[in-house]
Amino acid sequence: MKLRPAPSPDGDKSSLTGDMSLNRRQFLRYGFNAASGVLAATLGALGFAAILLPPSGGEGGDKSVLYWAKGREDEAWYGTKHLQPMMKSDFEAEAAKSNVGMSGAQGVWNGLPVIVNYVPHSQNSSKPIADNSPRFQEMAGYDIGKNYVGHATEYLLGNPDIFDPSGNLVMSFARCTHLCCIPGWQLVSNSFTDDNWTPGGGDDGGSKMFCICHSSRFDPTAIEVNRNANRSTGASFEYLGIRRAGGPAPVGLPIIPIIMNGDTIEASSDYTGWLTYCD
Repeated sequence: MKLRPAPSPDGDKSSLTGDMSLNRRQFLRYGFNAASGVLAATLGALGFAAILLPPSGGEGGDKSVLYWAKGREDEAWYGTKHLQPMMKSDFEAEAAKSNVGMSGAQGVWNGLPVIVNYVPHSQNSSKPIADNSPRFQEMAGYDIGKNYVGHATEYLLGNPDIFDPSGNLVMSFARCTHLCCIPGWQLVSNSFTDDNWTPGGGDDGGSKMFCICHSSRFDPTAIEVNRNANRSTGASFEYLGIRRAGGPAPVGLPIIPIIMNGDTIEASSDYTGWLTYCD
């Protein structure tokens, strides 16, 4: 059940190896080619228009995930760590200040916008499910037509290296499945981003990732199988993602596998077929 790459519009597969690996040029292409004008106009209001790195923003094949706080240096908890490698201990320290023990940060990896969330799954998974006791929930996934795609538990049996809930971390590709804008973690204050949590992956409660462009919401604790399509070719593909909780986004956001290097958060590019939905 490993992801397979959707065909590229030009049919060039010369750079594909294994299940799916992309070079720096391709990462930048998929990271920047959609909705850049919308991003500049909308996210600029929050001083976050520069979330997308320029082409010189790193070398190909980088595994490290970096904090991205440009324009938010004075307000984000990681503002002084802009372009420094993400550390799990940083997320744990910030989560200790939260009512529900969660934290999150905008980041950049291989030129792509990402969001990393810390969820106290290990601390809460053995407790009864209750409000404000967040943990990862493996759920059934449905496509835009409400057709059943698969269940996260079954998917992970065949692909255990995509996501490990015991690590208390989840990283999402931060391009909205609506129009490829960039959702944020606590970039704005409203009922969807409140410091609280409700089980079930629905749209009630806070702790949502929120896209200010058109108000799409995503629950980083709800893990499900999604199906999406390449915008240019229509080729469909499945991926493990976090649930779309509300708003115009049709489906959830892809999960990028995390690799821990000591305390440093890195990521694997072994599963990247989902990149093409913004192509």
